Amino acid sequence: MTAVIVLMQNEFVERDQCLIDIEDRANQFGDGVYEVIRIYDGECFLLDDHMKRLEYSLREAQIDYNLDQHHLKDLLLELAKKNGVHDGGIYLQISRGSATRSHPFPKEATPTVIAYPLNISRPLEAQKNGVKATLYQDIRWLRCDIKSLNLLGNIMAKQHALDVGAFEAIFYRDYNHVTEGSSTNVFIVKDGVIKTHPANNYILNGITRLYIQYLAEQLNIPFEETVLTVEEVKHADEVFISSTTSEVISVVEVDEQPIGNGQPGPIVTQLLDEFFNYHRITSLT
Repeated sequence: MTAVIVLMQNEFVERDQCLIDIEDRANQFGDGVYEVIRIYDGECFLLDDHMKRLEYSLREAQIDYNLDQHHLKDLLLELAKKNGVHDGGIYLQISRGSATRSHPFPKEATPTVIAYPLNISRPLEAQKNGVKATLYQDIRWLRCDIKSLNLLGNIMAKQHALDVGAFEAIFYRDYNHVTEGSSTNVFIVKDGVIKTHPANNYILNGITRLYIQYLAEQLNIPFEETVLTVEEVKHADEVFISSTTSEVISVVEVDEQPIGNGQPGPIVTQLLDEFFNYHRITSLT
């Protein structure tokens, strides 16, 4: 079996050589940020947008790490090449670094950078047939726009979804405020208009979410950012979710209530049909 090559700081090492200090703040506090980047046909999909979002997360989390100075984009491309990733992905995380355990930011700490290849394949069956979702109260912190390592709320929601036989949990803060999924952005279609939550602190502004907005513009499909209610989701013509790994998947049932006719709808189908017609663009923002 070919050894997995990992990027650790600015060096490429084999996985069993990638050792993290016990007081790294990623382990102690979840004090760090991350990205998951999809690779199709050997090319990183929307890498520039992932880098821009990573810069935003680092800035908002006040982690001092300059992507350009460390040539991180080039290192990620080299990582994919060294691992021969043709169809898959890369996981990247940057923590605040290692320091004696104490809640305040350490005065001196060097951020810890780790990246490695992921096995990812297209969810073709889910895209063909659609999936079930369940509603789950969103009690996470109020900075969901930062792609941080603090994911316990998301993990618990995802596990709840699996426990009740659903693919995804759709978060709501109250019945008048649906936010996003446990690992996805959430959209509805009503009267031919795609609607989704505004890109503010309540959600992560997904790269695939941005791509869907771009696709909608190319296809002349009306796209509206607005706060959705639970009732609007349940009575939508279509509901769908998006993420780097899920791409676009139709939700055909929410808490045992069929959406539309209980089959993937025409807008989702159109988005999927067009998904790869534009995927070689390098940046959306």
